[in-house]
Amino acid sequence: MAHDHPVLGFDAHDHAACVAAALAAADATCRDHRLKFTPIRRRVLEILLESHAALGAYDVLDRLAQEGRGAQPPVAYRALSFLVEHGFAHRIERLNAYVACARPGASHDPAFLICTDCGAVAEAEGAFERTADTGGFRIAATVMEAEGLCPACQTHAT
Repeated sequence: MAHDHPVLGFDAHDHAACVAAALAAADATCRDHRLKFTPIRRRVLEILLESHAALGAYDVLDRLAQEGRGAQPPVAYRALSFLVEHGFAHRIERLNAYVACARPGASHDPAFLICTDCGAVAEAEGAFERTADTGGFRIAATVMEAEGLCPACQTHAT
């Protein structure tokens, strides 16, 4: 499946619209599939959407605790598990962290570009996805992660 923007996260964009679209997609998916989008699950997604950086479960937990929303690890882990299971977030294996999905509602196996300087994470269309589609192979799961410097950090380095 081709996309107009194969890499999402490093480019300049209307971040408020990005957040609103992701939350609207999560609301619609949960409503359509009769899933419980609890206030904690919604808030965890909002926390992940605040930037395009990956956050660890304890980072999310700290934010929830600061807001008085439950300071027990299972609270954060259950919410993150729900978000990943239903395609609203992805787990970045290399960082043991989570990032909001840049294409909520789209069936995809993304690759991740991780900036080693600022920590930003961009979601890219997976190359395996196109190859697998062409070859008639159905992907069950992939983990594609690359580390390097994002465009902004490359500019600062020169």
